Order: sequence, then C-alpha cells, then structure tokens
Amino acid sequence: MANDAPPRWDRRMQQRLARGEAAALAELYDRFASLVHTLAYRVLEDDTGADRVTREVFGYVWENPDAYDPQQGSLRAWIAMLTQRQAVHRLRVSQTASAREDTLTSEALEERIREASVAARADYIVTSMPAPLRAALELAYFDRRDYRQAAAALGVTEDEARRRLRLGLQLLSTAHVQPPRAVSPPGYGRAL
Repeated sequence: MANDAPPRWDRRMQQRLARGEAAALAELYDRFASLVHTLAYRVLEDDTGADRVTREVFGYVWENPDAYDPQQGSLRAWIAMLTQRQAVHRLRVSQTASAREDTLTSEALEERIREASVAARADYIVTSMPAPLRAALELAYFDRRDYRQAAAALGVTEDEARRRLRLGLQLLSTAHVQPPRAVSPPGYGRAL
C-alpha cells in the first residue's frame, strides 16, 4: 500500500519538470510507471498498448508540466486521470479499426468501451482517494479481511474501519455513472 506523496513534493516535482530536469522525469517514472502501465493494461488488455500509453502519458507530462494544477489534486491522481483518458482513447481507436475489419456492431463496440471506461474510472477513483480509505479497501479486497480485522490491522476502531469501508465503497459505486465530458488538454488524445 503506497503512501501518498505530500503536496509539497508534487509542487517541487512540477517545478523541476518545468525547468527541464531529466532526473525529475526519471524519478517520476520510477514512482508512477507501474501505476500507469497497470491502469492502461486494465483498459486495453494489451501489454504493447499499455506500454505505448505509458510512453505517451510520461511524454505528455514532460512536455506539459504546467498542465498539472496542484490545487486540483495530487500528481498521482492527475497522472491516473491522464492515463485513463489516453487508454480509453486508444481503446476507442483500436476498437473502431477492429470493428471496421470484423464488422463488429457499433452497439458491441460502445459496450466494450463503456466497460473499459467504468474499469478505468474505478481505478482512478481508487488511486485518487485518501490513503486511509484506500488502505481499508485494499485490506478488505486483496487480503479478504472483514471490518474487524481491517480495524485491527489499521489500528483504528471498528466503527472507523466500517466508516472507511462504507465511504470507499460509496466512492467506487460512482464509477458506473458517466462523468461530465471533460475537455482533454490540447493535443492530448492523439499520439504524443
């Protein structure tokens, strides 16, 4: 369970990227490449496509460090959002091409894209939620612990563990709700 980076780290990283420090990009890549690749793979179900999205996301971050606004959330959440958008875009492009070749119905194509979008939004919600909620959900989901066991592992009361799990699950339940269409950053949504 990864700890969230402090906002000060996020701002310093953005400043270093804006100055063109290659070491900053390397540090950012070391910290978030597995997150980006995993999120992209969950949408695309293709290792090569996930590699491509990973390169595109870090390329975009390198070229546009000022597009990140620390007031809107953590650098981790921003990178997860960029990954989700780019992976869904790549899926849409590849599925459209595949539909032309396989005469896949547009309804089936849209359903596949909707499913991938929901999965990507769920991943984004989990990566951007506060660490205490994420830790409780990880204990419940990955370690198969109930709220009592989660409370003991987290060192909190059972009521607090129940509250964290309930809130985390409520946040996750919004993944199937279509968010308002956000405007992608200029130049994003195509090969970078």
